[in-house]
Amino acid sequence: MAGSPISIRETAAGAVFRIRVVPRASRSEVAGIQGDALKLRITAPPVEGKANEECIRLLAETLGVKKGQVTIIAGHASRTKTVAVEGVTEKELTARIPVL
Repeated sequence: MAGSPISIRETAAGAVFRIRVVPRASRSEVAGIQGDALKLRITAPPVEGKANEECIRLLAETLGVKKGQVTIIAGHASRTKTVAVEGVTEKELTARIPVL
């Protein structure tokens, strides 16, 4: 975590970090840092998994990876979620996220 304001943990498969989600925003975007998590504003409502799908889409687009490489591993029904991204290192994540 030396070079990043959020806590990113490298794993054998990639990297894990936390996000804080604000649903029903006017547009989907990376909105900075909140605590030790990356803050995302998304347009989708938090019903029937729509917000989770939008989080995955936005993160994949922002990080330049396929949607299949991004997985929510904890917090499916919470605003604070833990996300795993396959095939990237902490250094690559820090370089690809605009607010870090």
